[in-house]
Amino acid sequence: MLSAAIFDMDGLLVDSEPFWQRAQIDVLTELGVSISLQDTRDTTGVRIDEIVKYYARTQPWQGPSNADVQARIVARVVELVKDEKPIMPGVKEALAICHQAGLKIALASSSPLTLIYPTLDALGLSDAFEVVKSAGELKHGKPHPEVYLNAAIALGVEPEECAAFEDSFTGLLAAKAASMKTIVVPAAHEWEDPRFVIADQKLASLKAFSAENLVSL
Repeated sequence: MLSAAIFDMDGLLVDSEPFWQRAQIDVLTELGVSISLQDTRDTTGVRIDEIVKYYARTQPWQGPSNADVQARIVARVVELVKDEKPIMPGVKEALAICHQAGLKIALASSSPLTLIYPTLDALGLSDAFEVVKSAGELKHGKPHPEVYLNAAIALGVEPEECAAFEDSFTGLLAAKAASMKTIVVPAAHEWEDPRFVIADQKLASLKAFSAENLVSL
């Protein structure tokens, strides 16, 4: 029986993936890194410090530290989210359905808290979650399950009693590794990705989510 719903943030609640892509390309190309739009798509769901570390190792630059580069990228994303407030369709309705079902609700994101809180504030979701957990300072980010397990512990529920909402395959792996039920809402260009077959349910949008989805998990 379900006791909780745990939501990812980027790409699921907020249409911030294009912002992450722009910020990575803008900041890293200034440092002489060769990075394409497809490169940024391939790392969707991966922590930004791990992405920066990868490029520092494979295409090292002179000057700013990895931490400085990461901070520049995050600051740019925060700026874009505040300006554009790109909430995804069906977010508030999905949260309301989970609340009406009596579920505890948490957020489990790969993003640092310096981005999570400004994003929730910009979208009017600051009071929507009982628990907010970031993988930003953990030893392992998604696809490791730690951030999901931490959210379940903070809610006081077993992982098997949780429904995890994700948009990326990396995040989906994390939720599955945590032994949670999974609902994936892929980006349109990733809809046909056969790897999403491991999800319990796949939706085109949170607008398609209903109480029946919870009952059938």
